[in-house]
Amino acid sequence: MKICVVAETAPNESRVALIPDSVSKLVKAGHEVVVQAGAGARAHFDDASYLAAGASIAPTALAAHAGAEIVVRVQRPDDAEVTLISEGAVLVSLMAPASALDTVVALSARRVTALALELVPRITRAQSMDVLSSQATVAGYKAVLIGASLLPRFLPMLTTAAGSITPAKAFVLGAGVAGLQALATARRLGAVTSGFDVRPAAAEQVKSLGATFVQSDVVSAASEDKGGYAKAQSDDEAARTLATIAKHIASQDLVVTTAQIPGRAAPRLITADMVRSMKPGSVIVDLAADTGGNCELTVPGETIEVNGVQVVGATNLPATMPTHASQMFSRNVLTLLQHIVSNEGTLTIDLADEITGAMALTHAGTPKSDTPKSATPTRS
Repeated sequence: MKICVVAETAPNESRVALIPDSVSKLVKAGHEVVVQAGAGARAHFDDASYLAAGASIAPTALAAHAGAEIVVRVQRPDDAEVTLISEGAVLVSLMAPASALDTVVALSARRVTALALELVPRITRAQSMDVLSSQATVAGYKAVLIGASLLPRFLPMLTTAAGSITPAKAFVLGAGVAGLQALATARRLGAVTSGFDVRPAAAEQVKSLGATFVQSDVVSAASEDKGGYAKAQSDDEAARTLATIAKHIASQDLVVTTAQIPGRAAPRLITADMVRSMKPGSVIVDLAADTGGNCELTVPGETIEVNGVQVVGATNLPATMPTHASQMFSRNVLTLLQHIVSNEGTLTIDLADEITGAMALTHAGTPKSDTPKSATPTRS
């Protein structure tokens, strides 16, 4: 099986889909791996390390794609890149399904099978393929570092010759993968931590990290769907949630928001009035910026200041830590490739399979009729 790894062309994308360690495993399994020159450079994996892993280096994207039966990348291809993919090949990448209709149509015309990494089902046997969870770990960690760098005060308690410094208070909204990692990171840095989520299972997880769970009467089993995600709330439930958050947020120094609802815009959990109630110097890092933001004032990709409070519209934080983000991404992709390619090297795309079928946006020249038309799911 010929597998190609291409250099990313999306703005601010520095990850690579497969790192040399994963390439080595694929080569030992009998596959041919071709890597576009410089594909791993921004993640600090040079061409020499790919050669040592058994890959060959192609000088251009065109050469890398030539004859490849599987194309792996981080972000979906643009229009020009779609034309480089061999007809009948398999594409494995993040696809941003909500805005991918034109790309899906173009891929279908080339009879390309497109497997969207966002759509890995949340089931036990697919955990090791779950790119969203691995990248959410990176985002949650980095969000706290960004917040800490912007705060005008220390996070930990300090005892100095100039007197004692009280610890900062960090509050995390959403206790999924990113939220729990944010809580753990803030705690390690010495902040007094608290977390909020509408799912009852989150309370125990938040407390296990040494944080206080901000209790609300809207927390119930009915707030969670069968996949473990939070459901959209009714207007009354949303109002009570906002009241709970408003009461707590005014005393916080750092707030990280991670709340997401698959297939919908991010829930608004922080109003402009809440921001204005916070102390000058406080910081909000909104990890839901790409899907509308949890904060009413969030501007994706920008940091704004309102009454002395900085609101960070964080986007694609995993790309700001490309080495480990790529390592985790690569392991997820490797496991997926091992799932769809047999030990004998036979590629099988089985739409009846609960993993492959859930991920396929197009197969054998036909787009799937249930391709998501709204917001892409995230492991928040």
